[in-house]
Amino acid sequence: MASTPSAGAGTELHRWMTPRRLMGVSVVVAVLTIGLKTMAWWVTGSVGLLSDAMESFVNLAAAMFGLWMVTVAERPADEDHPFGHHKAEYFSSGFEGILIIGAAGAIIWAALPRFWQPQPLEQVGWGLALSVASSVLNGVLAWVMMRASRMHHSIALEADAKHLLTDVWTSAGVVIGLLLVGATGWLWLDPLVAIGVALNIVCEGGRLIWRSARGLMDGAVEPEVQSEIDAVLARFARSEGGRDIVLFDHVMTRKAGARRFVNLHMHMPARWTLRQADDLRHQVEAALAQGVPGLHASIQMLPDDVEPITADLDEPPPPPATEVPA
Repeated sequence: MASTPSAGAGTELHRWMTPRRLMGVSVVVAVLTIGLKTMAWWVTGSVGLLSDAMESFVNLAAAMFGLWMVTVAERPADEDHPFGHHKAEYFSSGFEGILIIGAAGAIIWAALPRFWQPQPLEQVGWGLALSVASSVLNGVLAWVMMRASRMHHSIALEADAKHLLTDVWTSAGVVIGLLLVGATGWLWLDPLVAIGVALNIVCEGGRLIWRSARGLMDGAVEPEVQSEIDAVLARFARSEGGRDIVLFDHVMTRKAGARRFVNLHMHMPARWTLRQADDLRHQVEAALAQGVPGLHASIQMLPDDVEPITADLDEPPPPPATEVPA
């Protein structure tokens, strides 16, 4: 019985960690880190810390846009969007990738003049302390958001978590750069680290844009989800006398944000009544929903000796069937 409160607490935490709430927390944390990193740049004059602060402004813009998109994604289906609004999260991820690349360009622009006009750094200790404090905030939030993204299959949360992790690595690089400047006196290391940070976050931005584009193209579900679907269908397939009497084919899947969809054909003996066929379909739908929470299944019932007419989009439609004279 001692484990009951813990399990209940875990369930409540899961319910609280919705994409919308976590994106709201991300907005608040972005404001706090902007303040800390801007102060770190102000007291040191380091262009590396300036680049870190500029990326935090990108974090804020991305978190605000992400909050808007996950709010849209939670809207129920309506007349204009009968399949729901789940793909809105892909716009958040793509927008975040574009902002990351834009921030990288701004960082490089600010860092290049420091190569031919180096400036001494001041109060490096305070700058490092403020930068590390902001990194801890971002790191903890990124860890929580990554866990929640797996629970909710939310690409918006995953994109923001990866962006925050990029920010943590950025800060780590800047801190190392400042330590090297302090140890060697080579002021050119400061802009060099800033440019290295910019090139690193360009890669992350490109990956986010690519994932968003793939999501908008209606890609198939993940391999582990497909395996679960196949396992469920295999349990309901039946054979009799070496002949398949219940079989499934034309299984097609797609994912849209947090939702997963599967369309398939279910072939049954022609002698079955509609009630028998419908009962089996409901059993299959319930098993699929249990195996893959949130899965939306569309099952077309057919006799075992019938195949539906399907037209390839690249080919002209088949001619209409001629009427049989009475």
